[in-house]
Amino acid sequence: MSASKPQAVVLLSGGLDSATALAVAAKEGFEANALSFRYGQRHNVELEAAARVAKALGATRHVVADIDLRIFGGSALTDDDLAVPHHESAEEIGSEIPITYVPARNTIFLSFALAWAETLGASDVFIGVSALDYSGYPDCRPEYIEAYERMANLATKAGVEGSQRLKIHTPLIDLTKADTIRLGLSLGVDYSLTHSCYDPVDGRPCGTCDSCLLRTRGFAELGMSDPAVGTVS
Repeated sequence: MSASKPQAVVLLSGGLDSATALAVAAKEGFEANALSFRYGQRHNVELEAAARVAKALGATRHVVADIDLRIFGGSALTDDDLAVPHHESAEEIGSEIPITYVPARNTIFLSFALAWAETLGASDVFIGVSALDYSGYPDCRPEYIEAYERMANLATKAGVEGSQRLKIHTPLIDLTKADTIRLGLSLGVDYSLTHSCYDPVDGRPCGTCDSCLLRTRGFAELGMSDPAVGTVS
């Protein structure tokens, strides 16, 4: 652990957005501590991608927390009785909150990040949410992040005693998927290492879930193909 760099916790799913957020944290001079979750997701293969990304981008540590959100259900990502929606194109994705929404997931993840940040003596948490190219999740909105940050600074011993003033960094909040990819490429992110698919087939992206379609469209808008397609993720 470096004494010269400030510590930050970076939520790292292994997908395109979180990999870019990790690269931003490193670029901004933080010593990045990557935090992933094994929460009962059907696309558990993303954790292999998270490990690759953490190593490639020089995370100081990579911790995987085990929590089982399958006990609550309510999401196609954690409940085998609910099917992941598939579409022909990104234009078919509706504006309603989709069945792939995991109840309170970012609230849970940020709470873990807050706890680790306190033990690290860190005042910074990075999360790769976007309010533009996303699937309608309520916990990706700026007003949610702002409210959580206010709450977090009331919730810890370090906050009450004044030794921590938590800042939740959302470097992608106003970026489209194409903008995010452009930023990541400028920071040296190798997107072939990432995995975003909600419903992988033998570890490979399905190509037709919301996440795959938004990702594919982002690369296409830059005149590129997705380097992760066709690779084991």
